[in-house]
Amino acid sequence: MLPLIGRDEEIELLLRRWERAKSGEGQVVLLSGEAGIGKSRLTIALLEQLAREPHIRLRFFCSPQHTDSPLYPVIGEMLRAAGFAHDDSQQAKMDKLDALLAQSSTPSEDAALFAEMLSLPNDGRYPPVEVEPQLRRQKTLKALGSQIEVLVRINPVLMIFEDAHWADPTSLELFARAVDWAVSHRLLLLVTFRPEFSPPGIGRPHVTELTLHRLAPRDINFLIERIVGNRSLPAGIRQDIIERTDGIPLFAEEMTKAVLDAEGESDAQRAFAGGPTPVVAVPASLQASLMSRLDRLGPAKSVAQVGAAIGRAFPHMLLAALVRKPKEELDADLDRLIAAGLLFRHGTPPYASYLFKHALVQDAAYSTLLRGPRRVLHARIAEILESQFAEIAESQPELLARHYAKADLIEKSARLWGKAGQRSQERSALVEAAEQLSHALEQIATLPSTPDLRREQIVLHVALLNTLMHVKGYGAPETKAAVAQVRALIEQAERIGEPPDDPSLLLSALFGQWIVNFINFNGDVARELAARFLALGEKEGTAAPRMIGHRTMASTLALMGDLVDAKAHYNEALALYRPAEHRRLMTRFGQDLRVTCLAFRSMASWLLGYPEAALKDAECALAEARQIEHAATLMFTLNFPILINTYCGNYHAANERLKELVVLAEEKGAPFRKAEGVLRRGYILTLTGAAKAAEIVTAGIDLWRSAGSTIFTPEHEFMLAIAHANSGQFDDAWRCIDKAMTAMHATKERWCEAEAHRVAGEIALKSPQRDMAKAQAHFEHSLTVARAQQAKSWELRAAMSLARLLSDQGKRQAARDLLAPVYDWFTEGFDTSDLRTAKALLGELH
Repeated sequence: MLPLIGRDEEIELLLRRWERAKSGEGQVVLLSGEAGIGKSRLTIALLEQLAREPHIRLRFFCSPQHTDSPLYPVIGEMLRAAGFAHDDSQQAKMDKLDALLAQSSTPSEDAALFAEMLSLPNDGRYPPVEVEPQLRRQKTLKALGSQIEVLVRINPVLMIFEDAHWADPTSLELFARAVDWAVSHRLLLLVTFRPEFSPPGIGRPHVTELTLHRLAPRDINFLIERIVGNRSLPAGIRQDIIERTDGIPLFAEEMTKAVLDAEGESDAQRAFAGGPTPVVAVPASLQASLMSRLDRLGPAKSVAQVGAAIGRAFPHMLLAALVRKPKEELDADLDRLIAAGLLFRHGTPPYASYLFKHALVQDAAYSTLLRGPRRVLHARIAEILESQFAEIAESQPELLARHYAKADLIEKSARLWGKAGQRSQERSALVEAAEQLSHALEQIATLPSTPDLRREQIVLHVALLNTLMHVKGYGAPETKAAVAQVRALIEQAERIGEPPDDPSLLLSALFGQWIVNFINFNGDVARELAARFLALGEKEGTAAPRMIGHRTMASTLALMGDLVDAKAHYNEALALYRPAEHRRLMTRFGQDLRVTCLAFRSMASWLLGYPEAALKDAECALAEARQIEHAATLMFTLNFPILINTYCGNYHAANERLKELVVLAEEKGAPFRKAEGVLRRGYILTLTGAAKAAEIVTAGIDLWRSAGSTIFTPEHEFMLAIAHANSGQFDDAWRCIDKAMTAMHATKERWCEAEAHRVAGEIALKSPQRDMAKAQAHFEHSLTVARAQQAKSWELRAAMSLARLLSDQGKRQAARDLLAPVYDWFTEGFDTSDLRTAKALLGELH
């Protein structure tokens, strides 16, 4: 390995950061630079400097062939650390994993997650992994974090994350968490990447950005001297190399070696022919340089080509199966490639593995393959992986899919991409799943249609739809498009007599249609789809579709203002729920169905005049959401204690839950829930008369709509109207009231119609013109709607507003006769803001 040249300041900085990390002041260094600039060489130099220091090193290598393979670099590091060999039995591998994890006293629950991550069957030595996919992913990331926390207590840890621009999304989440862990641990996290990548953590106090710039001509000249050694190189050629490589050390190294190789060949030719030494030309580019070096390696070139087709790294056994050379010839070819500095070897054949010196070297070797032989080679790689490397084929279907795609065997590739996507979905690697499923469907679309492929298409489209609901959001254009596609495919299948074999596919498609119409509220269509769920459940006689039917019907009716029937449907759904059978459905339908029903029932109970029951349901839902630890369910559920406490006037309690929602939504990158958090904060500010309430509510509405949702528009608008009226902006307030009324009539979202009219009446009284007749008309309309919906909480508010107006007109008895029976109806919640206010008002009306 050549010495590090021209990087003295950079290595000194890394060493200083290491000293701080050792003392407990954890550090992160983000090392960026273009291809060939020397990022890996600087990393190796740091490792050499620390070789004699007691520390633990973790190296995670990202790969361009595995950009959507969840936790690929983490799995690779664990396999290396455990010392797995290709011919190890499953038991031997489990024993090696045990030995590795024993060093850090890893809990058996975490060990079970790691075994699953490595695709090892649980032979009974660990507890079964029974958690849901989203929780499994979070628990795996948490277990990896716990592992690092244990290691830093043993020794300082150097954690290197190489080529982060090729990292899969789940590994990137782990990397982002490691940036947080580093703050208070004996940990130096070094991340290398190309300039086009945007890493997390930029700007934080413990994070250092380090960019490698091109070397100065004198440094390139010194590098050339070290390569040339005792041989001679004409000054003109040396200058030509300096100019053409433009300060990139890899280019300079490879071009110099190409020139020396050519000179050596020319010397031999001259000695043989007795002629003068020909002039050796400097290659015009790195590609030309590498090509000329490969051409001079003779039979070893074909070995490099096969290795390049496998990937940047490849195992000896797979290479040997592909090249079909005698052992002595293969070993000799590999030795030549290693001696030439193009390959690195780790281990001893036949258990060795090889790594191209740089991705650009792999690219050069691969580019020398002609199209026809390249296709044949990729087909052979995939076939041998399937037949002789079953564990790789099973654990990395996306790797086989890539090889079959390059072999133009599209149907095989599509099925493997589908398998990879479903596997990622099961492990809640949702971003990777969306990419893999999309690859599969794009490829299927290019193939002639067959019954088998049509069935596969429906399965994969449903899987993609369920994934997009979480990744993009229910109202996102991509999710809506997926819903339409699934519906079209199922309808087409039913028309030609090929209905899906799995009834849950139809349930998912129906739910997708319902949620899109619910989140962009279209009452009539949402109710029709909910009725189809119920009809399907009655036809099949099974609990799941009936339960989902009751849940969807309840939420639809609740938003339409049919509160009594809505609550009855929630009760029916809750009665059908069985945790062992139905909890697993939460990844298919967004959240746990029991928690969803409890949360929404809390809203219906408050509207119907049972605030204590509402708070009880909301808190019970939240407790259960915490227990099952499903992030999507928890974020959804947190909204309801905020909502109920806000309407009860418990603003401090609402704010405490709101803080948690905001943090969680930010952590999970959930735009829909972020918008919800901003809106709920805006509501509290509005109801407490804060100055900037209108600004916050407006920002929340913008975020909400940008997340693809229009549900709750009437509530948003009348809340914004209150905020504007509080600031004296009455024209803006009336515009918001008009928008609220228009939305209710257009969508039939009428659950808050009574309150919208009451707010309109209050604004009429606050306005400079103080229109009492207009106010009374709105209050009376509010009472009529509230009574029709049996919305006692809205009725109480409307009765108080109208009673105050009647009292101001000198009609105190009429005011009391209006308010008293409404107040007397209530049996609970007397410490809530509305009931306390009503009691005080009745006292004034004596």
